[in-house]
Amino acid sequence: MMQATDFEFRNRWWMFGAIFGVAFLTFAIDHQPLGQRLANRLSATLQWQQEPTLRLMFGIGALIMIAAALLRTWASAYLGRVVVHDAALHSERLNADGPYRCVRNPLYFGNLMMALAMALVAPLPGSVIILIGMPLFCYRLIGREEASLQAQQGEPFRTYMRTVPRLLPSLWARIPSGAGQKDWINGLSAEAYFWSFALGYVAFAATLNILWLYAGLAASPLLSWLAGRVFHGRAVSADRA
Repeated sequence: MMQATDFEFRNRWWMFGAIFGVAFLTFAIDHQPLGQRLANRLSATLQWQQEPTLRLMFGIGALIMIAAALLRTWASAYLGRVVVHDAALHSERLNADGPYRCVRNPLYFGNLMMALAMALVAPLPGSVIILIGMPLFCYRLIGREEASLQAQQGEPFRTYMRTVPRLLPSLWARIPSGAGQKDWINGLSAEAYFWSFALGYVAFAATLNILWLYAGLAASPLLSWLAGRVFHGRAVSADRA
């Protein structure tokens, strides 16, 4: 499998942002979001009123975003904020609990769900960039991470690879539950920025005011920083106890 370089992995958050940034820059040549195009077509075909159809279309996108945030929070509750946000690659431990029993890379599957939702609010050329760029980059990152896990974990990880799908989740757990412990506060802290995206999208779908979506995107770094401070304070208190 193709693998991301060290530079790509260390700067993966900036790379994700670049994919979306380039996609939304295409509003300069196409001023209509894909979701609006689809809603207009659906409205004309079924003779539905335009505004409720728009709300339906972007409401679907909002539901996808909420589902992605929930999945990523569940997965991050097993990994922890430090691992999720670290620029370094962590392959010293095999996580095989929670969503990892159904899919090897639930965080990246959550990213693909987000990409689908965000493609609806991007113009058509931008949607193409998102729907090609995100899966391609996620597969490159997965290739790097799984090569490192194979090198460190050996046969246990190869067995896990043969049993659990890489990116498209199984509808049932493929392996028994292990000894992994989830920490929901830790997971929410790791995914605070993602929840900012999701809540901004929900507000946009409810009001059809795109500024809510942009507000959610703009607020995400601050919300993530605040969550990090809360998590750090919690960790310090636990150490003192």
